[in-house]
Amino acid sequence: MKYGLIGATGKLGKEVIDVFAENNCELVFTFDLEGEWKQSNPNILIDCSLPDVFGKMISAAKSFYVPLVVATTGLTDEYMKELKKYSNDKPVVQSYNFSYGIQILLELTKLAKSKLPEWDVEVSETHHRFKLDKPSGTAKMIQQLFEGKEINTTSLRLGNVPGDHKVSFGGLGELISIEHRALSRRTFAEGIYLAAKYAMNKEKGFYSFADVVFGK
Repeated sequence: MKYGLIGATGKLGKEVIDVFAENNCELVFTFDLEGEWKQSNPNILIDCSLPDVFGKMISAAKSFYVPLVVATTGLTDEYMKELKKYSNDKPVVQSYNFSYGIQILLELTKLAKSKLPEWDVEVSETHHRFKLDKPSGTAKMIQQLFEGKEINTTSLRLGNVPGDHKVSFGGLGELISIEHRALSRRTFAEGIYLAAKYAMNKEKGFYSFADVVFGK
């Protein structure tokens, strides 16, 4: 796999480079704070950057005309529309969290929601001090499971935490918590690699990481 990477010098970008190299993938294009570098045309593009460079990312995707894996958080509705429009021609896998375990947390949350409709629900999340969006994209994914019901969410930005998420359900006599802790950004890079392999086998369409994990 020859791949391009937007945000190559970032913390997640560096993990992506390591994981893809371990799987014999060749990095041939990058765009980051240091500028643009190109060895040859990629056959897939990975975005681990910030919303500020969305224009450059989608322009590069259209230029190379390749599948996209988008791990950037904080995307606006307009940016999401652009991605979905591009997916009419090429496959796009977009997620705010490429952790395999988070997909299990979401499935468990769906189960708890269906069985505990009258219980109180709260969400909490903690990330590193450099994360700009609050609440996190993952917390918003959890909120969306409750179909418009307002779910109180607590967000903390502390130190160098890769990502902690917790969903708590409370009845009058008992509590249930579903919790996921990312111990390293490598877990996200591994998920991005799985998503890239998935996208390479699709002709077009807009996909989530849940589609990758559960084979939808």
